[in-house]
Amino acid sequence: MSSACGGPSSASSPQPKDRKTAAHATARDLFGTRTVSPAWQGLLPCCLVSCRSLWIPPRAQSRARCAQPCHLSLAAPGHGRPASPADGCPHTVGGTLPHGHGEKEGVMTPDTSTAELREFIGELRAVDNHTHANTTVPGDTEFDALSLEVLGDFPLPVTLQPESPVWVAAYQALYGYPHDELLSDEHWLVLRATMRAIAEQHGERFPEWVLDRVGTEVMLTNRVAMGPGLSPPRFRWVSFVDALMFPLSTRAEAARTPDRLKLYPQEVSLLRRYLAELKVAELPGTLEAYLRTVVTPTLERHKLADCVAVKFEAALLRSLDFADVPAQTAAAVYSRYVGGGEPSHAEYKALQDFLFREISREAGRLGMAVHLHAFEGPGAYYETAGADPLLLEPTFNDPTLRHTRFVLVHGGGVFAAHARAMMWKPNVYVDTSAMALLYTPQALAAILRDWLRQFPDKVLFGTDAASFGPDTGWELAAWIGTSQTRTALAMALGDMVRGGEVSRIRAEEIATMVMRTNAGELYGLSLGTGSMLREPWAQEPSHHQPP
Repeated sequence: MSSACGGPSSASSPQPKDRKTAAHATARDLFGTRTVSPAWQGLLPCCLVSCRSLWIPPRAQSRARCAQPCHLSLAAPGHGRPASPADGCPHTVGGTLPHGHGEKEGVMTPDTSTAELREFIGELRAVDNHTHANTTVPGDTEFDALSLEVLGDFPLPVTLQPESPVWVAAYQALYGYPHDELLSDEHWLVLRATMRAIAEQHGERFPEWVLDRVGTEVMLTNRVAMGPGLSPPRFRWVSFVDALMFPLSTRAEAARTPDRLKLYPQEVSLLRRYLAELKVAELPGTLEAYLRTVVTPTLERHKLADCVAVKFEAALLRSLDFADVPAQTAAAVYSRYVGGGEPSHAEYKALQDFLFREISREAGRLGMAVHLHAFEGPGAYYETAGADPLLLEPTFNDPTLRHTRFVLVHGGGVFAAHARAMMWKPNVYVDTSAMALLYTPQALAAILRDWLRQFPDKVLFGTDAASFGPDTGWELAAWIGTSQTRTALAMALGDMVRGGEVSRIRAEEIATMVMRTNAGELYGLSLGTGSMLREPWAQEPSHHQPP
């Protein structure tokens, strides 16, 4: 039997029965009893990834062994001789053959560009462009304007399901969980008690404790409103503005899909809240008055509350093709139905299109960026084609919107190349959020390399950290997304260094831009030095720290 690296498997070694078991087995071989963290899952040898991406952290090198029969030890970078084609070893890395190959035991040189870049990137204090962090208030429900719980059951990627190994690695990193898997009720009881104790110990400073643990200096959090524990300068608010596009009855629009039937009422409720905050008892009779007394004052209130950006989740409610509609056309629709009745789909779309551009224009005037959901989910009736960033090109080409900075949150997902095409526009950016959680580091690295070859100053780090259930809180998703993005970025830049596209110095500059300074400049943040003396998880030692 042949292994994934091309060498014969050891007859004396039991073969893992499935991919998950193989991953755990390899992790135990490399790191003893601990499951390797997501930061290194993308760099595991043999059946998991290509050998040329392999790197083992220094403190694990002394007991790491190659999974192949030649049993080569993994040593520090730079200890090897050039490989010869006659050697025929599947373990050569970047054209380098370990010292002592052909002897009983030797050393393997890891891929130094990826390895050293991963170490460098791991020490950068990040700015997370997109999350839904929770306050310290029990039962916090304001982390999203559109709660997906109302949609009921729909398929979730396995990476978001509790049995995924990445969650165990996050439990280990944040809470010192001492086991490789969650195998028993007793394990859960102890882990939950530990999580509660740490949260109680830190109180309202728990969210800041999380940032320190994951190595994040500033986290943008997309919420209906901020609250206890989420204070500037470490947490910066991104508000929701979709509700301002729907001043008329949404019954007909909601009926277009089963998902929208459940989502639109949440926007109606949020608009009522915004009106109450402005002490506006009823909608004005004209569109001009609606803009003057509702839209602009709402945005100004958000700006005064330290909001750095506004967010449209419009792709969950409609397509992103926002046409340039004349004001008189939109005004006629508004005045006709503001007192009651149901506009046709074409009529309401025209009003929404007009309001979208007006809201974006006002946000730009106030110095707030505009975030746009561009991804392939969620929901069983979500229309992915309507989230294609190319649909936004007419908006991005509008000269009156050139002072508004747009961010394609989630980077377009399956339309990542289309998002890259939109970066030709001077005011369009992308981030890695959601992909940081749902895509493998290898898949994300390929996207990053495509982006960074052309527009390194337009790419932002983001996680989309949110609570995915009672035992999978936002802090765990933040650790997973941060760790996996650091690894993916190291892979992308390592490939670029090896390909002669950038120098090592330039690769570090780009890494710093992606992880922190691009966002710092975009939002006008006052950032610190940017480097941590140690990895964040080393600040408070636990029994089982990730490598």
